[in-house]
This record gives sequence, C-alpha cells and structure tokens, in this order.
Amino acid sequence: MTSFPSIVLSSRNKKKIGEIAELFAPLGIELVGVDQFPEVGEVEEDGDSFAANAAKKAAEVAKQIQHWVIAEDSGLCVDALNGAPGIYSARYAGQQGADAANNEKLLHELAAVPVEKRTAYYVCHAVLCDPSGQVRLSSEGRCGGVILNSFHGEHGFGYDPLFLVQEYHQTFGQLTPAVKRHISHRAKAFERLIPQILRLFEQCQ
Repeated sequence: MTSFPSIVLSSRNKKKIGEIAELFAPLGIELVGVDQFPEVGEVEEDGDSFAANAAKKAAEVAKQIQHWVIAEDSGLCVDALNGAPGIYSARYAGQQGADAANNEKLLHELAAVPVEKRTAYYVCHAVLCDPSGQVRLSSEGRCGGVILNSFHGEHGFGYDPLFLVQEYHQTFGQLTPAVKRHISHRAKAFERLIPQILRLFEQCQ
C-alpha cells in the first residue's frame, strides 16, 4: 500500500480542521492542525486577496516546520456590500474569530436591504506548500446563497446560520455536515485540490 506523507493544516480552528481532515481520511492521508506545533506563531494575514493570504500562511508555516502544509483562506462576499466582508470575514467586527459580533455587524449593515437583494457567496482559496515553503498547488471553490435576517441552525461556524443555500432551502447552519462536505466552497476547493495532491505525492514516491 502506498504511504503518503501527512499534511499540516495551517489553522487552529477545530471545526475547520475536522471538516478538512474528513476529506483526506478516505485517501489514507493524515491531516493535522498547526496547533500540534506549539512553536509556530500566528501568521499575519495582510494579503490583498484570499490567494495571497493562503499562500503566505502555507509558506511561512512550511518553512518553520519543514513539512507539507495546506492553508486556505476563505470568507463571505456580499454583493450588496460590494464584496464585504471578503478577506476580513473572520475579523469583520474587529476581533479575530468573534463569530457573534461578526454576524451582528453583518445583519446591521444589511438591515435596509431586502432579502432578495442579499445575494452572497462563500469563497475558499486553498494552497499546498512543500517542506521548503514553495507553493506547489492551489485551487478555489465558491458556493452561492442569500443572507437571511435571522439565525437558523446550530451546525458550522462563522456566518453559516445566516447563509441560505437556496437549492436546499436550508442554511449552512442547518445542513448536515455530510451534505456540507459536498456542496460548500471549501469542499469544492478541496475537490479540485485533492486529486492534484494525490498525483503530486505519487510522483514524489
């Protein structure tokens, strides 16, 4: 049986780590969070795009630990807000990862916008760096929806309870993890990235 190297995900978000690790598990590739490497500090996300932030997070961590590293930068882009919160999604209200505050700010910004004009999409840009910190692969996925004016569901994280996927008549917060694994922006990005990783790892054997 072919043995592939493990991959470190440049994230400390437990739900995100679990969500992505499940995508790799059937392939025999172990994915662990960067929280397993306490010597690695936070990487400042000061890029001007999802792609730039993902590449920086992957490269800096890979160089520190000399390991294959995946990083992804993702966020919510709302058409009525000219693409905001965009790359600032995780810190929209000022503090990194403050989901409740970010959601409240989003609802406030959209208070005067009717639901039918609250179209939005999640975007995820994923990058794989080799142990030297060189970007080897990248991919992007998107998932469209509408922002509701109240919370629905307990699953997911971030803006998920407000993000309605119209084809399913449910928010990301209501959809089961199994369904979300197939339709989310993150799932689509990794659906494109994983076959590339398999080919690359096979070539490196």
